[in-house]
Amino acid sequence: MLMLAMVPSVSVLTVSARSAAYGFSHGVMVTLGIVLGDVIYILVAVYGLSLLADWMGEHFVYIRYLGAIYLVWLGVMLWHSNSDDRVESARRDASLGASFLAGLLITLADQKAILFYLGFFPAFFELSRFTPLDTGIIITIAALAIGLSKLVYAWLADRAGRLVAGGRIARVLNRLAAGIMVTAAVVLVIRA
Repeated sequence: MLMLAMVPSVSVLTVSARSAAYGFSHGVMVTLGIVLGDVIYILVAVYGLSLLADWMGEHFVYIRYLGAIYLVWLGVMLWHSNSDDRVESARRDASLGASFLAGLLITLADQKAILFYLGFFPAFFELSRFTPLDTGIIITIAALAIGLSKLVYAWLADRAGRLVAGGRIARVLNRLAAGIMVTAAVVLVIRA
């Protein structure tokens, strides 16, 4: 699970982009959103919430489009952010809730997460025998594996962002992060 979480993906790009642009706390919030999305999938897989799974199957494309629109909006905001004296102001004014929502939406629209939790996960475990303690252990393992790997990316991106804060390099990095956000949105739409 740790190795799967460390593989570069849309979620890693989002954690890194938000951390580099707005600081480590935003990377933490994206990570919390990602972990919550994984917990939702674990609960769906373990407790057979077939109604929710059916609903997600029919409306999955709408969640992807919503996530893509949101990522484009974040990218546009990054592109237009000024990297002069307002960098610290932008870091203060950026919404932690927006970072959390980005992580949650990306995870809910992630085919890798759906395939793992609703496809492979039931093949590895006899889910009908799971107790609440078993479920809690699996959620804890997933939260630690996914959360810690994403937090490492967030920390590294924050350090890189602080090294180049202000000036031309920061503007280039903001635009690179904006491009990554928009690219992630395009990937979500193409996979829909």
